Amino acid sequence: MAAFAHVDHWVFDLDNTLYSHESRVWPQVNQRITLFLQELFGLDGLSSHALRNYYYHRYGTTLNGLMVEHDVDPDDFLDFAHDVDLSLLEPDPALGVAIAALPGRKLILTNGSVGHARNVAGKLGILEHFEDVFDIVAAGFTPKPERSTYELFLAKHSVDPGRAAMFEDIEKNLIVPSALGMKTVLIIPRTPDPFREAWEQAAIEAGHVHHVTSDLTGFLTPLARN
Repeated sequence: MAAFAHVDHWVFDLDNTLYSHESRVWPQVNQRITLFLQELFGLDGLSSHALRNYYYHRYGTTLNGLMVEHDVDPDDFLDFAHDVDLSLLEPDPALGVAIAALPGRKLILTNGSVGHARNVAGKLGILEHFEDVFDIVAAGFTPKPERSTYELFLAKHSVDPGRAAMFEDIEKNLIVPSALGMKTVLIIPRTPDPFREAWEQAAIEAGHVHHVTSDLTGFLTPLARN
């Protein structure tokens, strides 16, 4: 694909990007976050969900809100939220082949933890293809879509954004990468995910979304260069 002929830095989000939502990993994380709020504040499920939405929209992540407003230990939160069952996550050898065939470096940029990223990528059988994981801790707990997070990532890994592509399942997280000069690809589910808001999984027509796909492996395969 000519649009990616110059790319030799491949940057991937983790959850709902490197695996399909049908694996039901992310709903478990959602449930664990809600449960964390229930146990911390003695709330019911609906109140915890509402509080989580408040933190997300005001601070970018629930964790950021808890740290700012309640001085919650981030390690405690991340360990609790990512204590999920990965047994439904199947190895994806075809995706591994497609990623391995991409020319240049491959990196994961996630708002989750490095431990969660390694567990998921390991279960998928693709961890060996990635040079490193840049997580929420490395970002100083400032989440995507904040510009400073991308700038920290680019600086730490010496990534030239003009030679990079970003794969992400949340449209607003592609605004800054596009502005920095990266090619952007929005990953959408093949079928609507009832555990996510409609705006989180829509095929967005916007200048900062350069490509849209529901098939990551199929999208990557033609990008291999010999």
